[in-house]
Amino acid sequence: MSRALMANEPEVEVEIDRLGDVSTLTRPPSSSPVSSIGAATFTHTPCYCEENVYLLCKKLGSIGVAEPTGLDLFVVFISNEGNKIPLWHQKASQIEEGLVVWDYHVICVQVKSKETKESTADLVWDLDSTLPFPLALDQYIHKAIRPLSFKNSMYRRLFRIVHAPTFLQYFASDRSHMKNASGNWISPPPTYNPIIAEDGTTQNLNEYMKMHAPDDCSMKELVDSVYINKYGVVVSEAMLEEFFSQIHV
Repeated sequence: MSRALMANEPEVEVEIDRLGDVSTLTRPPSSSPVSSIGAATFTHTPCYCEENVYLLCKKLGSIGVAEPTGLDLFVVFISNEGNKIPLWHQKASQIEEGLVVWDYHVICVQVKSKETKESTADLVWDLDSTLPFPLALDQYIHKAIRPLSFKNSMYRRLFRIVHAPTFLQYFASDRSHMKNASGNWISPPPTYNPIIAEDGTTQNLNEYMKMHAPDDCSMKELVDSVYINKYGVVVSEAMLEEFFSQIHV
């Protein structure tokens, strides 16, 4: 998984070291009622965001912050056809406002119940962000994604949204994407064993990373499909907030 930093102009990129130390970075205080949990509660291996989110979903359920089976959680892969997606306020950044260009990134979105939707916000859990943890979805979109910054450009983001119970059942990674042509690790792997799907599959990460233009269907069809499609659904930047506004658990 490679990454680059953007300079002032969108088309200029500066390569950075993937092995940057993030352990000493601080995050702003959060006003979220669950902020006392803290990012340190969760397992985090730099450059393995998909596995970090897999374990985060399980942890949120086990400590009672989310539904035990993850019914209120959605795993969101962020990428595009060119595998170059800018995000702000990232720990790995060494430039102003935390700008990083990832090949892909993965976050968790926790939606609120139908009964509390009007009074509470959907939350984003991003272990690689310097923003408050967790952060309201609309604020994360505004501060970290900034949709209008790259409208109709090669850097516009696409979002593969997968219901967490489905993701926890089917996701698998043998971490082969993190080895170079010589078979050496690009970044040290997690100390625990690779994740194997319940059906015995050992590698399908590429299916989640694969991005394409959203299907030509209604928002209702997309929302319905996220619960039945193994690899979820793909939405555009313009559709992201509306999509989650239609989710009720």
